[in-house]
Amino acid sequence: MFTRDGASAIKKDIHNTVRLCQALGNPHRQFKSIHIAGTNGKGSTSHLLASILAAAGYKTGLYTSPHLVDFRERIRIDGEMIPQENVIDFVSRHRSLIEQIQPSFFEVTVAMAFDYFATEQVDIAVIEVGLGGRLDSTNILLPEVCVITNIGMDHTDLLGNTLEEIATEKAGIIKPKVPVVVSERDETIAHIFEQKAREMNAPLRFASTELAVRSCEHSGQGLLVKIKDNMHHRTKEVYVGLAGHYQQKNILGVLVAVDELQKRNWTIRAEQLGEGLANVIRNTGLQGRWQTLSTDPLIICDTGHNEDGIREVLANIYSTPHRKLHIVIGVMRDKDISHMLPQLPKEAVYYFCSPDISRAMSAAELKNKATQYGLQGMAYPSVNNAVDAAKEAYLEGDLIFVGGSNFVVAEVLKNYSYIH
Repeated sequence: MFTRDGASAIKKDIHNTVRLCQALGNPHRQFKSIHIAGTNGKGSTSHLLASILAAAGYKTGLYTSPHLVDFRERIRIDGEMIPQENVIDFVSRHRSLIEQIQPSFFEVTVAMAFDYFATEQVDIAVIEVGLGGRLDSTNILLPEVCVITNIGMDHTDLLGNTLEEIATEKAGIIKPKVPVVVSERDETIAHIFEQKAREMNAPLRFASTELAVRSCEHSGQGLLVKIKDNMHHRTKEVYVGLAGHYQQKNILGVLVAVDELQKRNWTIRAEQLGEGLANVIRNTGLQGRWQTLSTDPLIICDTGHNEDGIREVLANIYSTPHRKLHIVIGVMRDKDISHMLPQLPKEAVYYFCSPDISRAMSAAELKNKATQYGLQGMAYPSVNNAVDAAKEAYLEGDLIFVGGSNFVVAEVLKNYSYIH
């Protein structure tokens, strides 16, 4: 498992997935799909689009990874997780096939998701790429629309050491004549998407060229975002039921993707679009995106864990009124944290921890590395110990932030607001 072992668990081709799906009767050809890749934002984008489609009355599958608490989070229909008995039945029925092909954990999960969506006859499924794009197990789809979100430095040991190399891997999901939406235009790598789209004869749209955020402010549990349509010279306001300011980047790609779906005769009315954006958590069960776990003490978690993700998290922290900042943080051993640690605020108090997984960096090692960047704090044997220590030190007006890794957030969610 990649979760446990890291890069050594990855099988960098789609051959096993092709064989599995052929044996299952090619279930991925029995439903429509949207395919989503990117370094940051692909999870939020996937959930937003699934919420909108469900609000529009379509039976909507959603495949994402990794899960935070329950494996079944990865496979949902209209927000409901795949039943336990379906997971058990799939593995039982196809055990000999799995043993014969020897696929990775992720490859089996993709095949399971496609089989479940086909069996349940979904109208459309939103499928998030696991890693990269070109060689990802999900890349056997012929979708209605492809969406590529932010491109940043992550998984460099697998995808390449430059933005150009990483963008090339992500562009690998572009299919012949299938419209592709790139959420954020970056002039240093835009040519890679343009060239691939030309090769595939695929219509290409850069959402940040067509649309621009004029203002973004917290409202209730989400964001009120004012967006200018540069193509039609008009402005509209949308409410997004997610609180992280980084969602303003994702929303542009989502809106252009919806426009592409409408062009392909998917009926999504304005009020359904608004309902889907506002109720994304209720409609999909999304967790861990600038999520408030407690208000007294104020505890917020976020799964951002690479250079760009941490930068966005810090922007949220700075825009959240607080007196003293407590940061509970843990990371994986195989992450390059030399780009992350220098960004973190020196004035915060740190609670270094290690999630209960063999891939995790020890709290002591993380503390030693962080000290080199002027970050001060104590090491704790577990995530829960670290959170307890932060709560003990908390005074009214402070902020406790928990993050650095999906696995840190997952352990905290088990004790707080996770909804089964």
